[in-house]
Amino acid sequence: MSFLGVDLGTSSVKLLLLNKAGSVLRTVSKEYPVYYPKVGWAEQSPMDWWNAVREGIQEILTEPQNILSKVEGIGLSGQMHGLVLLDKDNHVLMPALLWCDQRTQKECEELSERLGDKLSEYTGNKALTGFTAPKVLWVRKNRPEIYEQIEHVLLPKDYIRWKLTGEYATDTSDASGTLFFDVAHRCWSSEMLDILGLSEENLPTCYESYEITGSVTEQAAQETGLHSGTIVVGGGGDQASGAVGTGVVTAGTVSVALGTSGVVFACQENYSVDSENHLHSFCHANGKWHVMGVMLSAASCLKWWVEEVCQFDDAGYAVLLQEAATVPAGSEGLLFLPYLMGERTPYSNPNARGTFIGLSMTHGRGHMTRAILEGVGFGLRDSLEIIREQHIPIYEVRLSGGGAKSVLWRQILADILALPIHVVNSAEGPAFGAAILAAVGVGAFSDMEEACSVMIKAMEQTEPIAANLEKYNSLYGVYRQLYSALQDSFEKLSVI
Repeated sequence: MSFLGVDLGTSSVKLLLLNKAGSVLRTVSKEYPVYYPKVGWAEQSPMDWWNAVREGIQEILTEPQNILSKVEGIGLSGQMHGLVLLDKDNHVLMPALLWCDQRTQKECEELSERLGDKLSEYTGNKALTGFTAPKVLWVRKNRPEIYEQIEHVLLPKDYIRWKLTGEYATDTSDASGTLFFDVAHRCWSSEMLDILGLSEENLPTCYESYEITGSVTEQAAQETGLHSGTIVVGGGGDQASGAVGTGVVTAGTVSVALGTSGVVFACQENYSVDSENHLHSFCHANGKWHVMGVMLSAASCLKWWVEEVCQFDDAGYAVLLQEAATVPAGSEGLLFLPYLMGERTPYSNPNARGTFIGLSMTHGRGHMTRAILEGVGFGLRDSLEIIREQHIPIYEVRLSGGGAKSVLWRQILADILALPIHVVNSAEGPAFGAAILAAVGVGAFSDMEEACSVMIKAMEQTEPIAANLEKYNSLYGVYRQLYSALQDSFEKLSVI
């Protein structure tokens, strides 16, 4: 018995086969391009996604022998907030607008001014450029000939579901990021649909992440090599699925995803929204709720530094991290603001910019590398502090994503967050979580808690170094002052 997890990421799809004991049998990744037709725009072709998924499934099922007959269920995960539009004949009307697309600032301002506090009342969240609703408004204003043909609105992973099953369906966690979903009541928001000019007939049926949404069609079976009739469950948005993949399905344990973006994720038994609505309040894949803070540039800051600025290949990461390890905590007064793509939590400002503060002749490349690692840590702490203000219990952090591989970065995070950092037995992220959801959906486990207790174990643990806590607390105080001090400058620079 095995379960297939499919995670449709921004740059590639990852597929994973998992058995009931939690062992990963095989993984496959397939890349596809992102298109940037204008500054701030980000688009992809849904057919590129499907071709990558189809080829990935074919490959993952070829070896070892006899796995095909044991695949019991499929779970889908994927990048959130993207807009996929189909006409009445199920043709894709335009390239998908992605979560990182920034073209909708005016639409966000319009929604905020028009609705005020009612926006949070209707959806549990405020208008951000990444969300789906502002994208729909942008299409209505700027592509009216396309808007008039809209028959179906889907999220990225749910386009793959439609190709596999022929069903228009989604799950509550992914739907939570559209800004036209009533998170508190786990249903589409009729008020927001009226504003967007959509009806529930245009939207997919919404399920819990572990519920069965359909099965593989004969056509999809022929294209992928799957057996027709294989069950497909709801799955989840990438962050909810990733949290499941690290076992964050009960209160007290926080997931920190240190990938392209940085995410701080805490499970809640009950729905709530922080007073300023800085955090996202979404439905969790376990049938409950979660709060989540997102910084747009996390491990991507290090990637930018290593590959774009220092012009190193992959071997350069080890060189630069080794240099950073020789620099004392606090980088001798050098700070880095990690806003290379604007920021989302807590500032919601696409015009924010990355900045080094405190440079002197005594600083070298190692200082700058370490300051980047610390700056990302401070950005993650911004979200953690808001979670603490909501009196949500926090006992440990479970770290995932590419940045989790760095021993130095793990120690820096433990010191800045003042919490033990755990790395679990799975480093596969959302694909692992999606496979767990499939296992629960087909009845291999009674619920999410049982599945995670069997499949996920905390492995390496990094404790905070007491001597560094006070230093990082002082530096964090300075870090918190810098955004407000530079905000006007960011806005002026954005129009130059």
